[in-house]
Amino acid sequence: MALEREPMTRQGYEKLKAELEHLRSVERLKISEEIEKARSYGDISENAEYHYAKDKQGQIEAKIRDLEDKFSRAEIIDLAKLSGDRVTFGATVELEDIETKERITYQIVGSMEADPQRGKISYDSPLARALISKEEGDDVVIKNPKGQRTYEIIKVQFVE
Repeated sequence: MALEREPMTRQGYEKLKAELEHLRSVERLKISEEIEKARSYGDISENAEYHYAKDKQGQIEAKIRDLEDKFSRAEIIDLAKLSGDRVTFGATVELEDIETKERITYQIVGSMEADPQRGKISYDSPLARALISKEEGDDVVIKNPKGQRTYEIIKVQFVE
């Protein structure tokens, strides 16, 4: 079975790469030092610092394995090669709430780099799925726990 590729922007890829490198070169070393320090306290069978450090080491190693897996499946989408007024992966979409006239902007990115607080939504989120394939000027109905909202797509652009 082939591994499923995971699309991401160059910016998301670089951020993932930096996080993985930080965990490998900084956090591994730091936790190793904490374990050695805790060992120096003597009997490790009832040494809380040692057990805490070993648990933390396990969490760091699990995070490294998870990031390595994501990194190996990453497929960088070059936004410089994308254009048009149709919403696709990588598009930055400006929306206007039909009712309140409030404007919001989201970029559709890979699931590993999604950060809704910063305007980056995963391509497999309900909002992104509703937007993909639509064009500037189209209306999109978004259902959420508070009901539904209708947005007009004001602008579609492809920027890093």
